[in-house]
Amino acid sequence: MRTIGDKPVLLLVGGLGTRLRPVLSDKPKPLAPIAGVPFLELLILQLRSQGLRRLVMCSGFHADQIKQEFGDGRKWDLSIEYSEETQPLGTAGAIKLAERFVPPASEFVVMNGDSFLEVDFGRLLRVHQEHGGLATIAVRRVPDAARYGAVHIGADNRVVRFSEKMGIPEAGVINGGVYIFNREVLQRISEGPCSLEKDVLPNLLSHGVFALEQNGMFIDIGTPEDYLRAQALYESLSHAARLD
Repeated sequence: MRTIGDKPVLLLVGGLGTRLRPVLSDKPKPLAPIAGVPFLELLILQLRSQGLRRLVMCSGFHADQIKQEFGDGRKWDLSIEYSEETQPLGTAGAIKLAERFVPPASEFVVMNGDSFLEVDFGRLLRVHQEHGGLATIAVRRVPDAARYGAVHIGADNRVVRFSEKMGIPEAGVINGGVYIFNREVLQRISEGPCSLEKDVLPNLLSHGVFALEQNGMFIDIGTPEDYLRAQALYESLSHAARLD
């Protein structure tokens, strides 16, 4: 059984970041500085601290800035490669474009580049392998799930349904933006623009999608309010990122 350190990590860093434009007009969202450190660097440190050293940046908007900032990854003692879209492809389209970076008969990790979830990647992989499904999602219970879609979980932690953002301020279990996928999933993603959350994951449910709840830090910097909150949480984020 291969360990988590063998797995490539596809980081979704190509989004337009429209909601953050008022405070971040000239940078892609993953490069938003948190106490002077690019947010994406916190994700890189988190991955490295748990032995994940083969990263693929699925870039698009201002891709040149991300490549200039992180290069080949040697500064962090890891490898960084780039899959650059020439038109917006959505979250699933970006994953499909990076298919060449995923070895045959392999699982791979996918992470959103604009959110931080404190997650045990090794445990996530073990749970994925034990259940034998096509996908495993790290989820988080939050007190206010209004701007997130909900993940509905049944017996044996199997995901039974996803629901759209309702805008209702109530507690719920949300998708934490960290996944383990079997390579077979790539064959179920069509070419061109498509959404992982809307187009792909719901169609995988009958093939086995499982959830593992995480209880540590979670923050999504997609809005100016949460970006400001991330600044205040920098010390805690930095500690969580470097935690072995």
